[in-house]
Amino acid sequence: MSASQESVGAIIAAAGRSQRMGGGDKLFAVVGGGPLLAHTLSAFDLCPSVERVVLVLSLENIERGRELVAEAGFGKVAAVCQGGERRQDSVCNGLEALASCQWVVVHDGARPLVTAELIERGLEAAKETGAAIAALPIGDTVKEVEPAGIIGHTLSRGRLWAAQTPQVFRYDILREAHQRAQGEATDDAALVEKLGYQVRVFEGSPWNIKVTTAADLVLVEALLAQGRAG
Repeated sequence: MSASQESVGAIIAAAGRSQRMGGGDKLFAVVGGGPLLAHTLSAFDLCPSVERVVLVLSLENIERGRELVAEAGFGKVAAVCQGGERRQDSVCNGLEALASCQWVVVHDGARPLVTAELIERGLEAAKETGAAIAALPIGDTVKEVEPAGIIGHTLSRGRLWAAQTPQVFRYDILREAHQRAQGEATDDAALVEKLGYQVRVFEGSPWNIKVTTAADLVLVEALLAQGRAG
Protein backbone atom coordinates (compact mmCIF):
# COMPACT_ATOMS: atom_id res chain seq x y z
CA MET A 1 0.00 0.00 0.00
CA SER A 2 1.51 3.30 -1.06
CA ALA A 3 1.00 6.44 0.99
CA SER A 4 0.76 8.35 -2.29
CA GLN A 5 -2.37 6.34 -3.18
CA GLU A 6 -4.09 6.21 0.20
CA SER A 7 -3.17 8.53 3.05
CA VAL A 8 -2.00 6.81 6.22
CA GLY A 9 -1.79 8.35 9.66
CA ALA A 10 -0.54 6.83 12.89
CA ILE A 11 -1.41 7.30 16.54
CA ILE A 12 1.22 6.41 19.13
CA ALA A 13 -0.62 5.77 22.40
CA ALA A 14 1.83 6.64 25.16
CA ALA A 15 -0.20 8.29 27.90
CA GLY A 16 0.11 5.50 30.46
CA ARG A 17 1.41 6.07 33.96
CA SER A 18 4.16 3.40 34.11
CA GLN A 19 2.66 2.16 37.37
CA ARG A 20 4.60 -1.13 37.31
CA MET A 21 8.01 0.44 36.70
CA GLY A 22 8.84 1.13 40.33
CA GLY A 23 8.72 4.90 39.98
CA GLY A 24 10.56 5.23 36.65
CA ASP A 25 9.08 6.40 33.36
CA LYS A 26 9.46 3.62 30.82
CA LEU A 27 8.90 5.89 27.82
CA PHE A 28 12.04 7.88 28.46
CA ALA A 29 14.16 5.08 29.91
CA VAL A 30 17.39 4.79 27.90
CA VAL A 31 17.69 1.52 25.96
CA GLY A 32 19.93 0.88 22.99
CA GLY A 33 21.49 4.31 23.29
CA GLY A 34 18.28 6.34 23.29
CA PRO A 35 14.89 6.82 24.94
CA LEU A 36 12.53 3.87 24.53
CA LEU A 37 9.92 6.10 22.88
CA ALA A 38 12.44 7.23 20.27
CA HIS A 39 12.81 3.64 19.03
CA THR A 40 9.05 3.40 18.59
CA LEU A 41 8.80 6.69 16.73
CA SER A 42 11.77 5.83 14.52
CA ALA A 43 9.97 2.83 13.02
CA PHE A 44 7.06 5.02 11.95
CA ASP A 45 9.37 7.73 10.68
CA LEU A 46 11.07 5.12 8.48
CA CYS A 47 7.84 3.49 7.25
CA PRO A 48 7.25 4.61 3.64
CA SER A 49 3.44 4.44 3.82
CA VAL A 50 2.97 6.50 6.97
CA GLU A 51 2.52 10.18 6.18
CA ARG A 52 1.95 11.70 9.60
CA VAL A 53 2.05 10.69 13.24
CA VAL A 54 0.25 11.92 16.34
CA LEU A 55 1.97 11.23 19.64
CA VAL A 56 -0.39 11.00 22.62
CA LEU A 57 1.20 11.57 26.03
CA SER A 58 0.18 12.28 29.59
CA LEU A 59 0.02 15.97 30.50
CA GLU A 60 3.27 15.80 32.48
CA ASN A 61 5.15 14.30 29.51
CA ILE A 62 3.95 16.53 26.69
CA GLU A 63 6.81 19.03 26.81
CA ARG A 64 9.35 16.27 27.22
CA GLY A 65 7.85 14.49 24.24
CA ARG A 66 8.00 17.61 22.09
CA GLU A 67 11.65 18.04 22.98
CA LEU A 68 12.38 14.41 22.02
CA VAL A 69 10.65 14.85 18.65
CA ALA A 70 12.56 18.06 17.92
CA GLU A 71 15.94 16.70 19.00
CA ALA A 72 15.56 13.47 17.03
CA GLY A 73 14.14 15.24 13.97
CA PHE A 74 11.04 13.07 13.61
CA GLY A 75 9.55 15.01 10.73
CA LYS A 76 6.37 12.96 10.44
CA VAL A 77 5.13 13.85 13.92
CA ALA A 78 2.38 16.36 13.16
CA ALA A 79 1.13 16.79 16.73
CA VAL A 80 1.84 15.90 20.33
CA CYS A 81 -1.41 15.86 22.28
CA GLN A 82 -2.70 15.05 25.74
CA GLY A 83 -4.14 11.64 26.51
CA GLY A 84 -7.27 10.83 28.45
CA GLU A 85 -8.19 8.86 31.54
CA ARG A 86 -8.37 5.55 29.67
CA ARG A 87 -6.40 4.22 26.72
CA GLN A 88 -9.44 4.49 24.46
CA ASP A 89 -9.83 8.14 25.48
CA SER A 90 -6.22 8.76 24.50
CA VAL A 91 -6.71 7.16 21.09
CA CYS A 92 -9.89 9.19 20.60
CA ASN A 93 -7.91 12.37 21.32
CA GLY A 94 -5.32 11.18 18.83
CA LEU A 95 -7.97 10.72 16.16
CA GLU A 96 -9.11 14.30 16.66
CA ALA A 97 -5.56 15.59 16.32
CA LEU A 98 -4.80 13.37 13.34
CA ALA A 99 -7.68 14.63 11.20
CA SER A 100 -9.16 12.64 8.36
CA CYS A 101 -7.15 10.11 6.38
CA GLN A 102 -7.92 6.76 4.72
CA TRP A 103 -6.08 4.53 7.20
CA VAL A 104 -5.04 4.78 10.84
CA VAL A 105 -2.31 2.72 12.48
CA VAL A 106 -2.59 2.59 16.28
CA HIS A 107 0.49 1.48 18.20
CA ASP A 108 1.56 1.28 21.83
CA GLY A 109 4.38 3.69 22.56
CA ALA A 110 5.85 1.08 24.90
CA ARG A 111 6.44 -1.43 22.08
CA PRO A 112 9.83 -0.12 20.86
CA LEU A 113 10.80 -3.10 18.69
CA VAL A 114 8.12 -2.55 16.06
CA THR A 115 9.48 -2.25 12.53
CA ALA A 116 8.43 -0.48 9.35
CA GLU A 117 7.99 -3.92 7.75
CA LEU A 118 5.49 -4.99 10.43
CA ILE A 119 3.54 -1.76 9.95
CA GLU A 120 3.44 -2.30 6.18
CA ARG A 121 2.18 -5.87 6.66
CA GLY A 122 -0.59 -4.54 8.86
CA LEU A 123 -1.66 -2.07 6.21
CA GLU A 124 -1.73 -4.83 3.61
CA ALA A 125 -3.75 -7.15 5.86
CA ALA A 126 -6.32 -4.43 6.63
CA LYS A 127 -7.26 -4.10 2.96
CA GLU A 128 -9.46 -7.19 3.18
CA THR A 129 -11.94 -6.10 5.85
CA GLY A 130 -10.91 -2.57 6.80
CA ALA A 131 -9.38 -3.70 10.10
CA ALA A 132 -6.40 -5.86 11.09
CA ILE A 133 -4.29 -6.45 14.18
CA ALA A 134 -0.93 -8.01 14.88
CA ALA A 135 -1.18 -11.08 17.11
CA LEU A 136 0.61 -14.31 17.98
CA PRO A 137 -0.82 -17.79 18.59
CA ILE A 138 -0.72 -18.70 22.27
CA GLY A 139 1.59 -21.62 22.96
CA ASP A 140 0.89 -22.04 26.67
CA THR A 141 -2.12 -23.78 28.17
CA VAL A 142 -4.54 -21.08 29.35
CA LYS A 143 -6.61 -21.45 32.52
CA GLU A 144 -9.69 -19.44 33.42
CA VAL A 145 -9.34 -18.88 37.18
CA GLU A 146 -12.11 -18.08 39.66
CA PRO A 147 -11.68 -15.19 42.16
CA ALA A 148 -10.80 -17.67 44.91
CA GLY A 149 -7.81 -18.85 42.88
CA ILE A 150 -9.42 -22.11 41.73
CA ILE A 151 -9.33 -23.13 38.06
CA GLY A 152 -12.78 -22.83 36.58
CA HIS A 153 -12.03 -23.86 33.03
CA THR A 154 -9.16 -24.83 30.74
CA LEU A 155 -9.43 -22.99 27.44
CA SER A 156 -8.62 -24.60 24.12
CA ARG A 157 -5.51 -22.81 22.92
CA GLY A 158 -5.99 -23.83 19.29
CA ARG A 159 -7.97 -20.67 18.52
CA LEU A 160 -6.37 -18.29 21.03
CA TRP A 161 -4.07 -15.49 19.91
CA ALA A 162 -2.37 -12.80 21.99
CA ALA A 163 -3.11 -9.37 20.57
CA GLN A 164 -0.35 -6.86 19.88
CA THR A 165 -0.09 -3.56 18.12
CA PRO A 166 0.14 -2.17 15.47
CA GLN A 167 -3.59 -2.31 14.81
CA VAL A 168 -4.75 -0.87 11.50
CA PHE A 169 -8.20 0.46 10.63
CA ARG A 170 -10.01 2.49 8.03
CA TYR A 171 -10.30 5.93 9.58
CA ASP A 172 -14.10 6.02 9.31
CA ILE A 173 -14.46 2.61 11.01
CA LEU A 174 -12.23 3.52 13.94
CA ARG A 175 -13.85 6.92 14.39
CA GLU A 176 -17.32 5.35 14.43
CA ALA A 177 -16.15 2.73 16.93
CA HIS A 178 -14.91 5.41 19.33
CA GLN A 179 -17.96 7.60 18.90
CA ARG A 180 -20.28 4.71 19.72
CA ALA A 181 -18.11 3.12 22.42
CA GLN A 182 -19.90 1.91 25.52
CA GLY A 183 -17.89 0.68 28.45
CA GLU A 184 -14.16 0.11 28.55
CA ALA A 185 -12.03 -1.76 26.01
CA THR A 186 -8.38 -2.75 26.32
CA ASP A 187 -7.69 -2.28 22.63
CA ASP A 188 -9.22 -0.62 19.59
CA ALA A 189 -10.05 -3.91 17.91
CA ALA A 190 -12.53 -4.71 20.70
CA LEU A 191 -14.43 -1.49 19.98
CA VAL A 192 -14.52 -2.25 16.26
CA GLU A 193 -15.64 -5.84 16.87
CA LYS A 194 -18.61 -4.62 18.92
CA LEU A 195 -19.94 -2.81 15.84
CA GLY A 196 -19.94 -6.05 13.87
CA TYR A 197 -16.92 -5.36 11.68
CA GLN A 198 -14.60 -8.23 10.86
CA VAL A 199 -11.06 -7.76 12.17
CA ARG A 200 -8.38 -9.76 10.44
CA VAL A 201 -5.35 -11.08 12.34
CA PHE A 202 -1.87 -10.94 10.82
CA GLU A 203 1.14 -12.54 12.46
CA GLY A 204 3.01 -10.26 14.80
CA SER A 205 6.46 -10.85 16.22
CA PRO A 206 7.75 -12.43 19.45
CA TRP A 207 10.20 -9.52 19.67
CA ASN A 208 7.40 -6.93 19.54
CA ILE A 209 7.00 -6.92 23.32
CA LYS A 210 5.26 -4.31 25.40
CA VAL A 211 7.41 -2.86 28.17
CA THR A 212 5.56 -2.87 31.48
CA THR A 213 8.24 -3.70 34.07
CA ALA A 214 11.91 -2.98 34.65
CA ALA A 215 12.69 -6.58 33.61
CA ASP A 216 11.18 -5.86 30.19
CA LEU A 217 13.66 -3.01 29.73
CA VAL A 218 16.52 -5.43 30.30
CA LEU A 219 15.06 -7.75 27.65
CA VAL A 220 14.62 -4.91 25.14
CA GLU A 221 18.22 -3.82 25.72
CA ALA A 222 19.41 -7.35 25.00
CA LEU A 223 17.26 -7.69 21.88
CA LEU A 224 18.45 -4.35 20.52
CA ALA A 225 22.05 -5.44 21.10
CA GLN A 226 21.33 -8.57 19.05
CA GLY A 227 19.69 -6.56 16.27
CA ARG A 228 16.30 -8.09 16.98
CA ALA A 229 13.11 -6.22 16.25
CA GLY A 230 9.52 -6.91 15.37
